[in-house]
Amino acid sequence: MLARETAFIFIEFQNDFCSEGGKLHCSLKNELARNNTLTNARRLLDGARAKECLVIHCPFVLAPDWVEQHACTGILAGVYENQVFVRDSWGQAIIESMTPVEGEVVLEHKHTLSAFSHTALKEILRDAGIRNLIVCGFLTNICVQATAFSAYDRGLTTRIAMDACCAGTEAIQKYMEENIPPVLGGESTVDKILAEIAA
Repeated sequence: MLARETAFIFIEFQNDFCSEGGKLHCSLKNELARNNTLTNARRLLDGARAKECLVIHCPFVLAPDWVEQHACTGILAGVYENQVFVRDSWGQAIIESMTPVEGEVVLEHKHTLSAFSHTALKEILRDAGIRNLIVCGFLTNICVQATAFSAYDRGLTTRIAMDACCAGTEAIQKYMEENIPPVLGGESTVDKILAEIAA
């Protein structure tokens, strides 16, 4: 994979998931520690920057009107009921260690599962000449998987950096690590993915 044709998308590295006091942090803190998610994600971000790849930060933002209008059930209903990722709140903010820098994209309007839905991601990738997308973040089996499968279906070479992701349980994370990389093809760890990318 060529660096100039590769983008990295960092999904939902936000306080509500990642920081003490975040509304979902208690349910994830053990897996965050076991998988060393935040340290690995920062290594992936540093590697993407060093290789001068396109970096996209993808925070979730609660869209209450949309949830109400579409009679959402399941996970989106839970986000709404518990007021998680409320726009402009501390919980919705990107964590300090993953703070975007000048020239990086902060994707707007992600309020469902795939980062391609209701956002300009497709156009951003097309305009930048991107052929490869590296995905990481939260949750491995929900928004990360939805985004990766959407990218794959659009003809992009797609990788998930599994050690820079987090699921709700060890069993789910291990299932994803064992079963999803063969579907997409290619490497699935931070170090091996970065090694694949040529200048």
